[in-house]
Amino acid sequence: MLKKFLAVMMAAAMLLTVVPFSFAAGNDVDYTIKSPYEGVDFSAYNRYKADLHSHTTFSDGGNSLPEMVERHYELGFDIHAISDHGTVSYGYTTQRHNEPMLVFSLVDNGKYVGDVLSANGVAANGNQYAVFNKGTDEFYSQTLPSGETGQEMMRVPYANEQNPTSFNNAHVNSWFVDYGHGVVGGTSNYLSPISKIDELGGLSVINHPGEYTNARDEESTADAYNLEDSTYKYKINKFINLLNTYKSCIGIDINSKGDSRTRYDRKLWDILLQKILPLGERNVFAIATSDAHNLDIVDSGYTVMLMPELTSDNLKSSLANGQFFAASKYLGNYDEQVKYKASLEEIGTADALELAGILGNAINANDKFNATDYPDASEPVISNISVDEAEDTITLTTENTLVTHWIADGKVIHVGNTIDLDDYSDEIGKYVRAESLGKGGIIYTQAFVLDYDGAPVAEKEGFFFDWGTIASAICDIPVKILVGILKTPIRVIFDIFA
Repeated sequence: MLKKFLAVMMAAAMLLTVVPFSFAAGNDVDYTIKSPYEGVDFSAYNRYKADLHSHTTFSDGGNSLPEMVERHYELGFDIHAISDHGTVSYGYTTQRHNEPMLVFSLVDNGKYVGDVLSANGVAANGNQYAVFNKGTDEFYSQTLPSGETGQEMMRVPYANEQNPTSFNNAHVNSWFVDYGHGVVGGTSNYLSPISKIDELGGLSVINHPGEYTNARDEESTADAYNLEDSTYKYKINKFINLLNTYKSCIGIDINSKGDSRTRYDRKLWDILLQKILPLGERNVFAIATSDAHNLDIVDSGYTVMLMPELTSDNLKSSLANGQFFAASKYLGNYDEQVKYKASLEEIGTADALELAGILGNAINANDKFNATDYPDASEPVISNISVDEAEDTITLTTENTLVTHWIADGKVIHVGNTIDLDDYSDEIGKYVRAESLGKGGIIYTQAFVLDYDGAPVAEKEGFFFDWGTIASAICDIPVKILVGILKTPIRVIFDIFA
């Protein structure tokens, strides 16, 4: 009798331990996962390394066009954009100054430097090179000492960093349409270039927003982009308004050059995703670039394009649809370093602990993590993404990475290559995104947009007035008048030095 009683009691106890889990299972959410990579065939598509933003002596760069092209080629880039300030990229062999940017070049270099490539020639490393067209696309390649032809690097057509004389670095990169050559001004005025590029059928992106917002000057992530601060609130609303209006502006730059000025711009990206995604009209994509003004910083940031073959049409489609990853050799955000260090220490492998120690040194020195200090370390790779809506999971297959963080609403909610969304139903809003860190750098996915019952809804939009139109009138009109007066003398100087 006692045995039966004990058996009943044990069965009841076991039932009680199961009940909470049964209720937990009932909290499963039916997620619809909108992946920007849905159309990517990872078994057939190629990964193309792209620098979408670099400079030469045709504006304020310190190196000539041939030097910048050769450096990108040596570092294995497949896609290269020369986006000089206010200067459209017309070709490796046919690039030309415009009058206002000639002055910048003369001031920066003390001489006229307008070197371009020939159709065929000898690179600084002694290799023969060729500039050639495939269809309407222009390519650069070198003949290797073995006699074999190296990789082909495609030039991005019509690249240009708009707003060349902006006093507060309100810069916009654009590609694929011929606009902005010699157009000056741009102080606080994102609207003019973005709307014009949209009208002409091109694509654009907001460059290094931390410079315009002055978030780069903050000492902590908490202070940067603080929505309680009226100035930040205005500038964030300005970006929201632009991105909601012009879908051809694909998003923002989140990690460029050495990440000093962009170290808080991942926070801005998360804010924009939280504000814009509930509207249901668009995603907000993130790129990374070198913004190289000299050869030393080339390869600091880059974008990995997922495309079936290397053409500018495929590049445009990949950018427009978010079928790419942002990547960088630098990580300058203190709080992100601390979180990664903790995750690596918990993983506990020798490689993980080594990288945790490297991050610890950067944290103690209040410095950035710099993967270029470890030239033998391979760049991080995301080789596959698998979305299982039945199980509500997203899985990354990565190479050369040690830890993956999943972010929702600006917070790290999961560590590991596979996330089960049902485990975080109380922490997830409208999206999740992933970033993977290795000794060779960091790589970022675009956001996976989530639809489900109870998902965040759009906030009611109030009236927004862009004070940039007034700032532009005050700052840019005098600049345009001055350039108009000096245009003829500048042309004379141009002809003399040319």
